Amino acid sequence: MPVLEGKELRIVGFLCNWCSYGGADTAGVARATQPTDLRIIRVPCSGRIDPLFIVKALLNGADGVLVSGCHPRDCHYAAGNFYARRRLEVLKQFLPVLGIDDRRFEYTWVSASEGQRWQQVVTVFTDRIHKLGPAPSLEDPEPLLKIADMALTSLRPLGTGQASALGELKDAIKAKLPELDMVLGWGEGYDAAHTVPIFMKKPEDVDKLVWGPFNVNNLAVYLPSFKGKKVGIVVKGCDSRSVVELLQEKLIRREDVTIFAMPCEGTLDMARVNQGLGRYTKIDKVEYDEAGVTITADGKPTRFCMTDYAQGKCYGCTTPSAVLADTRLGVPAKVEAGPYTPPELALLDSMSLEERMAFWRGQMDRCLRCYACRNACPMCVCRDFCVSDSRDPHWMTQDDSVKEKLFFQTIHAMHLAGRCTGCGECQRACPVGIPILALRQQIGRAVGQLFDGYKSGINAEAVPPLLGYEVEEKNIHERDWK
Repeated sequence: MPVLEGKELRIVGFLCNWCSYGGADTAGVARATQPTDLRIIRVPCSGRIDPLFIVKALLNGADGVLVSGCHPRDCHYAAGNFYARRRLEVLKQFLPVLGIDDRRFEYTWVSASEGQRWQQVVTVFTDRIHKLGPAPSLEDPEPLLKIADMALTSLRPLGTGQASALGELKDAIKAKLPELDMVLGWGEGYDAAHTVPIFMKKPEDVDKLVWGPFNVNNLAVYLPSFKGKKVGIVVKGCDSRSVVELLQEKLIRREDVTIFAMPCEGTLDMARVNQGLGRYTKIDKVEYDEAGVTITADGKPTRFCMTDYAQGKCYGCTTPSAVLADTRLGVPAKVEAGPYTPPELALLDSMSLEERMAFWRGQMDRCLRCYACRNACPMCVCRDFCVSDSRDPHWMTQDDSVKEKLFFQTIHAMHLAGRCTGCGECQRACPVGIPILALRQQIGRAVGQLFDGYKSGINAEAVPPLLGYEVEEKNIHERDWK
């Protein structure tokens, strides 16, 4: 029977073999009174604990998860708990956006000699979980379908980019083309309102290059597949951050990549544009002005103002000009400094935990598991060994359930912690319009708050926060177990 009153709950504990497991054993040998709700899983080191272990446990019915390892500076493997501390703190700040109470997860440090401390930790944590009660299941709430209000104030002027130096850009590419195997850019697609990536190898290919609000693709996604070749790439500001992140992770070499850049005035949210156009047979023409575009479809003109129809990421973009470039053209865009919360994240911030869980229940019901989000992401470079396809270890099943779908999105978000550049390709590629970018944005917000405002894709020489550590963390502190 549990020491605490009431029904025994399901609490999972991941304990370091060298210290915390020994501490639990010391408490047992001393016959210290402890709750019996905890189910212990012994691991070699707290640094071995992937945050996804915790998420999988919570999504599969655990009422609480406790992680315990060696005290900092006492790790059997020197630095395992330093790395774990950063990952686990980011996870703790991420859980609420899923609708999971962060009090259901905790991590701490207990040495092999601290049997009394272990008794205190497990008793206090179990008492907390009993007060919270059984964890709600993702399948329980009624689906809640809401959409973000995209009519927000932008940190910079949004426009159509028609005053850009496109002619100069084409000349610069043609001059450099003999030294390169190809240059990546955008060309007109099946009509004037859609663009496609083009691979320019000859001067006549360069003449097909276009620039404007329809250039939605992040071309950096192609760079790792051309590793070892001399490749040029035309980038928007957000695309350049992805290039920097690829350089930072040594997935491409700087000497192999030539970057052409012009300031971006924003790109259109094509899902909402198509919704505004309705059903049509043919795009007759596209006309531009400084603030928007007019698309004539089947003889009917419809105007789309950039301040109303830009992609959500564009409203808060702080890097309209490339952070890294070999050739820069055009006038750099000005950005107004100030606090900004992306619309998708603002929507979730306005909800209670119960509403967030119901929201993701509704969104994941619509997910097709097509993995377009994964394939479009420039930082998702391990797709040949993706955990969604792995059978050893078997992280995921093929069950078409809300739980499995949300678990995949959590995997993707956690793998992008400190790496996501906010390009929004995952959300743009989603065929059913699930606002999955909000999960990556919450991870980015947590990383920024914990690690002195760190932003990925800005400095190619910086060490990503989750690949490093500080012995004394400024913004991460030990919990009080009194």
